[in-house]
Amino acid sequence: MTSVQRVVEKLIEPARKFESTTDVLIKGSPHIDVTGIVIAFMLTQEVLEKAISLKANLIITHEGPFYSHANWKDKYANDPICMAKLRLIEESNVTIFRFHDYFHRYDPDGIMLGLIHKLEWREYIEKHQPTATTLTIPQKTVGEIATYVKAKLGAPFVRIVGDLSMQCQKIGLLAGYRGGGELVIPLFQQHHLDLIIAGEGPEWESPEYVRDAIYQGKKRAIILIGHAVSEEPGMEYLTSIVKAEFPHIPVHYLKEDPLFQIL
Repeated sequence: MTSVQRVVEKLIEPARKFESTTDVLIKGSPHIDVTGIVIAFMLTQEVLEKAISLKANLIITHEGPFYSHANWKDKYANDPICMAKLRLIEESNVTIFRFHDYFHRYDPDGIMLGLIHKLEWREYIEKHQPTATTLTIPQKTVGEIATYVKAKLGAPFVRIVGDLSMQCQKIGLLAGYRGGGELVIPLFQQHHLDLIIAGEGPEWESPEYVRDAIYQGKKRAIILIGHAVSEEPGMEYLTSIVKAEFPHIPVHYLKEDPLFQIL
């Protein structure tokens, strides 16, 4: 039999142990034997109920279940939505492990590696950095790249700042909430990139930088694909790792439907 503690230790091993305020057991015991695992980007109510129906007693989630980066179970103490979810968590026999910081500290970043695998761009990697990866791909237009990324990731939409007909080869890729100016602007400058593809970030930072760059006659573009869309492939990739490490345990990856609707 394999304990929750053994699974957790295996997950954090590649990153080496450090103090993390997010990567904790949100609920449950490290000593129980694992009979089934569910892996998800977000522990939504639907994912929770599906995990229970699958009789999985360990859920590994990248983001926390209570709408905050911190794992606060009592942040919205009087909110009926939070209380209903917390009640189901407390009543169920599942152990919940938040796996966020450690996976981002893999070398290369596990979430980023999953995204690159999903895009089938492994052969184009130039350099992995802690928060970004630079790639040189066969020349395509911004529009062609956006269409390709949208299709490969199953995204309902992407957002683009730039000339759709502009030819690109040098790309910076940033998963999750790493699309802010403090990361994107130096990446453009230091690596002479044509295009940044990121999950999300403040709209008044990187997108406005790209707008001004274009107005000045510079060759720049940015594609924002969404936080979940950029990080879900990493958790799908984690599923393959866990299955290989623990072949005797049923492991399920649960992907939610896209969050936003388009009118």
